[in-house]
Amino acid sequence: MRVIVLLVMALLLTPPVVAAPVATYEFDSEEQEALFNKLSNELRCLVCQNQSIADSNAELATDLRDEIYGMLQQGNSEEEIVEFMVARYGDFVLYNPPMKPMTWLLWFGPAFALLAGFFFVVRIISRQKKAAVAEMSGEEIERLKALQSEAQAMIKMEGNRDK
Repeated sequence: MRVIVLLVMALLLTPPVVAAPVATYEFDSEEQEALFNKLSNELRCLVCQNQSIADSNAELATDLRDEIYGMLQQGNSEEEIVEFMVARYGDFVLYNPPMKPMTWLLWFGPAFALLAGFFFVVRIISRQKKAAVAEMSGEEIERLKALQSEAQAMIKMEGNRDK
């Protein structure tokens, strides 16, 4: 009985397997097939955003693969295909966008965010230190200085005793 319950639970908890149809393309040459594979791996799926169109099962990725195949069959070069994709979808379609004013945020945004975060952390810490010192009364400051001098005297005595 336990075995049956375990089997039923395993079947219910196992995620379903989704099969997607795989498109097959016929190429005139191996160079054309290699270029198709290169472009499919270098262009980003705009739906998935972190997958290439070669790895994505999204409808848009399928359409982009078909578009690349069609353009290759028409004799378009790699540069022409990339220019078409960038003109149509923007620099975001490229995994390695070119360095230009429109893409500076993509290139320098993470470093800027890190520096800004570091600046704000340092600023908050310094404000907290100043606030802590400002909250201390004169009597507390004097007591702190006395404790500090006592500690220094004890350290000197320990040093003299070790000699």
